[in-house]
Amino acid sequence: MSQSDQQQWGRVDETGTVYVTDGDGERAVGQYPDGTPEEALAYFERKYADLAGQVTLLEQRSRAGASAADVAKAVAHLQETVAEANAVGDLATLRSRLEALSGTVGEQTEQQKAEAAQALEAAIAERTAIVEEAEALAAADPAKTQWKQATATLDGLFARWQKHQQEGPRLPKGQANELWKRFRTARSTVETHRKAFFAELDASHREVRAAKQRLIERAEQLAPRGADGIPEYRGLLDDWKRAGRAGKKQDDALWARFKAAGDVLFQAKAEVDAAENAEFEENLTAKLALLDEAEPLLKAKDAAKARATLTDLQRRWDEIGKVPRAQLRTVEDRLRKIENAVRALEDERWEREDPEKKARSEGLAGQLEEAIEQLESDLADARARKDTKAVTEAEEALAARKAWLKAISG
Repeated sequence: MSQSDQQQWGRVDETGTVYVTDGDGERAVGQYPDGTPEEALAYFERKYADLAGQVTLLEQRSRAGASAADVAKAVAHLQETVAEANAVGDLATLRSRLEALSGTVGEQTEQQKAEAAQALEAAIAERTAIVEEAEALAAADPAKTQWKQATATLDGLFARWQKHQQEGPRLPKGQANELWKRFRTARSTVETHRKAFFAELDASHREVRAAKQRLIERAEQLAPRGADGIPEYRGLLDDWKRAGRAGKKQDDALWARFKAAGDVLFQAKAEVDAAENAEFEENLTAKLALLDEAEPLLKAKDAAKARATLTDLQRRWDEIGKVPRAQLRTVEDRLRKIENAVRALEDERWEREDPEKKARSEGLAGQLEEAIEQLESDLADARARKDTKAVTEAEEALAARKAWLKAISG
């Protein structure tokens, strides 16, 4: 402080007593007997500077949004301290600043109370939403629940609960306890359902494993029968599919054994097929040559000759014997095509030469010829009479019967 400031806010008398000017009067704040007046004033000015620093800090905290309740408490304490402060300085200004700060803090207190109420309401809603999600999991049908996903979801909900409890506003004890009780109950229900589900699943898996073990034993007993055991093995395979699941790891191991038993049978069959294929390869060559010889029958016109040729080919076909299984369908289809062509040719001939049909046609032809002869006579008479209407009717009737006669005569 400058000398003028010293004279304005305080003085030291001849006894070393220090006085501070406060309002219209002054009061003693202490003594500093072992120093000069300047040192005495400086000592008490430092006390003032300390108080002023505390007021400034509170103002900064208030502007930064510190808890209004905490700031208000500090303001009240400083107001008491400044009122009887043993310090030299502008105490009136400090009191004014504290008074202003008190008013500001009052407004902030109301605002923060409103914000705190809103935050509390939001926190209760969020905590309640966590509880309701857990309760929804607890209410789900255990048989339809995806337990891996449900467990992960429940763990996530618990993590959210803990984080909210640590970082969110403190809930009233009664509400917090009630929500926790609901969450804990839902969590316990989910865990109970999960354990019951997997206990039942384990029991089911044990039954399936036992059933599949029996199927494996039966399949392995078929090995001495070789390829002849395949039909029965296929029946066992149907039973295997109906048996259900025994858990992925167990199922994979059981299936490997069951499949190995089947592989023995199919390998035996493959060996038989390979031997037969080698034996029947010459037969295939012979039948392919026979088919090449038979295929002109596809364009044959003489049904009797085609049937005779085909009968001879069929006899020779049967004499040749079996062909490799892989080629059986191909050669059989080609033969069926030729047989169908010959059969169609015979059907066509029968349709054309059917005695009953022929007799009916010949009888109708005779009737038509007689009718035509009579109509020609009627037409001649009509022309002689110059009866135009009769001529027209006779011509139309005559044309119709000639067309019928042509149609049935071929």
